[in-house]
Amino acid sequence: MKEMAAGEFKARCLSVLKYVEATREPVVVTNRGKAVAKMVPMETDNSDIFGFMAGRMKIVGDIESPVVPLKDWKILKK
Repeated sequence: MKEMAAGEFKARCLSVLKYVEATREPVVVTNRGKAVAKMVPMETDNSDIFGFMAGRMKIVGDIESPVVPLKDWKILKK
């Protein structure tokens, strides 16, 4: 876990945010050597409707062809 003084954190706040987001490593902010705050990465929320099942299933076989052969469809026999 990385530590930094409050003054340094104040000067580099945005770069520290990007660092925590990229590395997922918490950063402790100290004031005169005493820990006063801890910046941790947010847990990802998978509430987005698009892509929430990514990697959880596998497509096997042909997904475009009808399940029932076309010769068995009553509507096509007319």
